[in-house]
Formats: sequence, structure tokens, C-alpha cells
Amino acid sequence: MDWRVEAERPARVRFGDVIDIDTPAGLSLWFERELVGPVSIEFDALAVSEGGANDAVSDLNAFWMATDPAVEDGSVFAKGRSGAFAQYDDLQTYYVGIGGNRNTTTRFRRYIGEPGNRPLRPEHDLSGAENLLVPNHWTHVRLIADGRTIAVERDGRRIFELDDAQPYVRGWFALRTTKSHLRIRNLRIGKP
Repeated sequence: MDWRVEAERPARVRFGDVIDIDTPAGLSLWFERELVGPVSIEFDALAVSEGGANDAVSDLNAFWMATDPAVEDGSVFAKGRSGAFAQYDDLQTYYVGIGGNRNTTTRFRRYIGEPGNRPLRPEHDLSGAENLLVPNHWTHVRLIADGRTIAVERDGRRIFELDDAQPYVRGWFALRTTKSHLRIRNLRIGKP
């Protein structure tokens, strides 16, 4: 298995053609292999709404190019994390939250490795139905780290782009959610 689960509370993660994540609290599912840019991470995701306890249609989130600046090799696995969101503030990483805050916001951030500091530019804070999750509907997500060009695409539409003068060029990738039920399929990691 190429994945590591960090969960605040007991959760169910099933692997197969579809990764099924059903969690009552914060959970990060880390791909265990380090990625080196340029990189493109693509997958289809579905927010499940079938009446289950965690079927909240919220928080299709991801970290990519994540490193821990306090660790010599940058490994995000050097110290254990519980899955609580605030425990990731000390990473240097890109982050996207589609349908965050109970499906009211979609945001992009460039974490700078400072606890309590998750910088958010106004243009990277979206609302509106076209930016939120649709229950039981597959959406295609593409995360890009291509030199200075950092971007998020959804269903072929670029929703965020950052010209990063000091880009994160290596690191780890995680799917992230909280109190939700997600399904992920067709995950591909390659070049942009």
C-alpha cells in the first residue's frame, strides 16, 4: 500500500478501483512517495450524500508539494500528526479546499511553515455554487506544480493560479477532509 492515514477519530478508508474515505473528523491520506516537480496530480472525486452519518458533502481538500521545514529531509512523516487541521500549519505546502466550511467556500493557500498562519489572498477565496461541491456528482481535479506556475483546475477550468517566485519543487501529496464521505478514482500523478 502506498498510503498513510492520519485520522483524528476512527475512520474507514477502503482501497480498490475507488478510494472510499468515510470519516467523522479530520483525516489526511498521504501518498507515501515523495514527488519532484514539475508534477500534475489528477483525480476524480465524489462527495457522497446517501444518508450516512458522515455524508455531509464538504471538504474535498488536498496538500501537494508538502514538506516539513523543521526536518532535514523535509519528510512530512518525521513526526506523527493526529489528523487535526491545525497540526499541518507548520508545513510548507500548497493547499486547496473545495467545498470547505460545510460547502460554503473554495480556497487556495500557500502555507509558509508557521503555526497559526495560513495565508489567504482575496482572489483565492471563492464562493458561489459553481465553485462548491455537488452531492453525488463526479468532479475532475488537477493540481499543478510546474516551476513558478502553481494551479488548480476543476473540470477543465482553472480556478486558481499562482506565479510563485519561490516555488515548492518537491514534497508529498495528501487528500484531506473532515466529517465527510468522499470517493476518489482515476488518480494519476505525472508531468504537466
